[in-house]
Amino acid sequence: MARFRINWDLIKDIVFGIFTVGVWFLLKPKPGQRKSATREWIDAIIFAVIAATIIRTFLIEAYTIPTPSMEKSLLVDDFLFVSKVSYGARVPMTPLSFPFAHNTLPLVGGKSYLEWIKIGYHRLPGFGSVHRGDCVVFNWPAENEGRPVDKKENYIKRCVGIAGDTIEIRDQQVYIDGQSQPLPEQAQSSYHVITDGTGFSEQAVQRLGLRQSGEQISPVEYSFHMTKTGAEEMKHFGNVKLVEQNLIPKSAYQDFIFPFDPRFGWNVDNFGPLWIPKKGATIKIDSSNIALYRKVIADYEGNQLEERNGQILISGSPATSYTFKMDYYFMMGDNRHNSADSRFWGFVPEDHVVGKAVMIWMSLDRNASFFNKVRWGRLFHFIGGY
Repeated sequence: MARFRINWDLIKDIVFGIFTVGVWFLLKPKPGQRKSATREWIDAIIFAVIAATIIRTFLIEAYTIPTPSMEKSLLVDDFLFVSKVSYGARVPMTPLSFPFAHNTLPLVGGKSYLEWIKIGYHRLPGFGSVHRGDCVVFNWPAENEGRPVDKKENYIKRCVGIAGDTIEIRDQQVYIDGQSQPLPEQAQSSYHVITDGTGFSEQAVQRLGLRQSGEQISPVEYSFHMTKTGAEEMKHFGNVKLVEQNLIPKSAYQDFIFPFDPRFGWNVDNFGPLWIPKKGATIKIDSSNIALYRKVIADYEGNQLEERNGQILISGSPATSYTFKMDYYFMMGDNRHNSADSRFWGFVPEDHVVGKAVMIWMSLDRNASFFNKVRWGRLFHFIGGY
């Protein structure tokens, strides 16, 4: 006999929906009824929530940096304002959502949204488009939790390649269409440091603006994530014998790097060349390049893709070319050896783009003492490009 199982997600969806509709009917004023002080307060709160939701959805939203992948350009616990109007606000794809919660209900957990109504991708007119060098907030394309696009986890990275570009990375240096690209001023890389056996004092580490004293590999060897300026300064430390940038040689294939195919042989420091899909552009597809665009064609653009006996089938028909429906972007963290980005999971579709990071309005150092927690020098700092 089949065992009866309770679908708790469905029950939560139903309760959430009944609660939302019920509150609206409960608070709907009756003809001729005078509002009490309590009712006026409730109306004011509801109005504030609605107004804040509109602002958050269509104009500007607060965001917090959770990881060091953008250091030292953006630091952990930098609080940002993200502009929705820079690229045009994305119309909510899952409009039935709990206010101020991204994808999880506060305190109780579970989904903070209902999928009863789903809207396709639409974007309002904006002030411009994504440019190279922009710090962009987007929904993480590689998430496989089954969430709608607009409820996937938010990531922030720097756009290094836009639709139509051919990107290549040679020994960590980014090239677009064969032209070397500027490195963000505060970008970090991994450095191998050899000492005389003496460690690093907390004062020395703080002088370089590092959050931690590096990873000790042996009694005399360390690995540090730091800027080029910091690396040059460390060379003058009395206990330091050698400082050299860690580089993965071109011959060293990494199987966790996009497109996860040994025929390309790419790694985190030597990658490409790779053409970034552009809306309306048509390319030839065959067994030599389908690994690069498989996820775009099948997942992001919703086609049924098959590979059978060396032949590519799209929606059941043989295909030797494909025309892209959206623009795509290549995103990288400024902390080049400590960032999960497009080198690991490929392109970011335009329908995943949330907005542009424009300003740091608050910054806290969780490891500092109470009276030194605020990084005063970062407050109201505008975020630029390269």
